[in-house]
Amino acid sequence: MIEVVIIDIILIVVLLLFGVPVVFCFGAALLFMCIFGNASMISLTLCGFSAVINPVLLAIPLFIFAGGLMAESGIAERLLNFVNVFVGRIKGGLGVVATVTCAVIGAISGSAFTGIASIGPVLIPRMAKEGYPRGYATSLVTCSSILGLLIPPSGLMILYGWVTETSILACFLATVGPGLLIVAAFSIINLIEARKMPLVLESPMSLSERGRQLLNRGWRASVGLMMPVIILGGIYGGVFTPTEAAAVSAVYCIPVGFLIYRGLKWSNFRRSMIESTTSAGTIMVIIFLCFMLTQTYIMARVPQAIITIMFTITENRYLLLFLVNMFLFFLGMIMSDVAGIILGAPILLPLVIMLGVSPVQFAAIIGTNLAIGGVTPPYANVLYLGIRVGKTQFSKVLKPTMKFVLFGGVPVVFAATYWPSLSLFLPRLLGFVR
Repeated sequence: MIEVVIIDIILIVVLLLFGVPVVFCFGAALLFMCIFGNASMISLTLCGFSAVINPVLLAIPLFIFAGGLMAESGIAERLLNFVNVFVGRIKGGLGVVATVTCAVIGAISGSAFTGIASIGPVLIPRMAKEGYPRGYATSLVTCSSILGLLIPPSGLMILYGWVTETSILACFLATVGPGLLIVAAFSIINLIEARKMPLVLESPMSLSERGRQLLNRGWRASVGLMMPVIILGGIYGGVFTPTEAAAVSAVYCIPVGFLIYRGLKWSNFRRSMIESTTSAGTIMVIIFLCFMLTQTYIMARVPQAIITIMFTITENRYLLLFLVNMFLFFLGMIMSDVAGIILGAPILLPLVIMLGVSPVQFAAIIGTNLAIGGVTPPYANVLYLGIRVGKTQFSKVLKPTMKFVLFGGVPVVFAATYWPSLSLFLPRLLGFVR
């Protein structure tokens, strides 16, 4: 039976590498398991339907809709202008603004695509005008947009909590430490790289003028800045659930976009609804198929087989955790974060628990790995979106992206793995983990 599973996984990888849409890849793999793995399609279909009607999953399309509204409403541009007051006159400061703004956007939308969709069209041309190579600017904004998967509320952590039956609030808190560490790492890498570039900085201004700019831009951005305060404060204060928070964020964007910032018109509002519905529908179909496929792997005792194989290779805890990270990194390179969570979490969770890793810490480990996978070829769906938004070529963004991944992302993955307090400090502080 394990041989059939191995062939099935190879089939998924081959289809993905040939560019077959993800939905069809998992559909073909599921069909293969039903034919050669003796899985019952009827029972799997019933199992899949019972899973996708879970109210927790309603948060994902709502956050996607909120992110689409943010991209059109003008919230992102005002946040960008506000943050730029602090570091806009430092060489490389605009790159730091990009990273921090994407983190703030992530605290509102819970999606990696929202950062590049809302910040990219505004910031990439501005960075290019200041002297940044367009490929580098696109790479920085794209890599920073993965913070939407780590800074709460994260749609990825909602999915992980649902799949593993772990507290979603604890998972939100677990990724804060790695997310902030990535912000710091990307900012430092950018400041080092910027020293080699002939950048054109903004003119110096007096302290009083800077104070006026701070108040002016802060006032304009205040409505947008209130979104993460309301959403996160409501979640952790027990006012509403993550699903209700997603609905609040979507509803909040509508009057802000139409009446205050006036970036929303009926035309782009309707377009956002259509695009969000299409994206949400695609994600729900992927969740449905992946959940069914994961069930076939669990029935084939794949988790137990992985544990046996891993302990056959070595019994060293640190080396086993290294192998788990390599597997997750490879998973992120070949499939979407949604598929990676549904396939990877149930299979690997028994192993990491045996190694003394709590499900909450594992949320940070798998979340960071899959977030980085979103900008790592060959799959790299976030990176390819960034290339389209930045209007540049793959060859121009590959080198800087690999620098951010290898020197910024990968060290944070290992920090989340071997330094438990990085991800468990906040959950322990608020009583979610002992």
